[in-house]
Amino acid sequence: MGTMSSKPKQANNKMKDFITWFEIPVLNLHRATTFYNQIYGIKMETTEMNDYSMAIFPVTTGIGGALVQGQGCVPSETGALVYLNGGKNLQPILDKVEDAGGRIIMSKTKISDDAGHFALFIDSEGNKLAINSKQ
Repeated sequence: MGTMSSKPKQANNKMKDFITWFEIPVLNLHRATTFYNQIYGIKMETTEMNDYSMAIFPVTTGIGGALVQGQGCVPSETGALVYLNGGKNLQPILDKVEDAGGRIIMSKTKISDDAGHFALFIDSEGNKLAINSKQ
């Protein structure tokens, strides 16, 4: 029989990433896909799964995500804030937000020399998102 210790054991399972997948809720998948394709210069693939429609962000490594339309997928300016990758310099992507149907709510702002910069925007569906980059 073991003994009770007054000190709890420290968990030794450090994770590389705490996010494994993200989903951005949308009301109009076509409009939202057009928005993200335009600001990032990408081509998102769409798919149907059960009663949900999805457009997948193209990634080769790292964390992936999708735009999702379906029951319970309600865009919001409140709640968790997802930071999207702005590459080396987020400004070229941010410059496309308004032309694509979004709205900038905080322009490019320096966090620190090490952490880089970020900006906040509302996408075409009404979601508040952030974008960050080193420059």
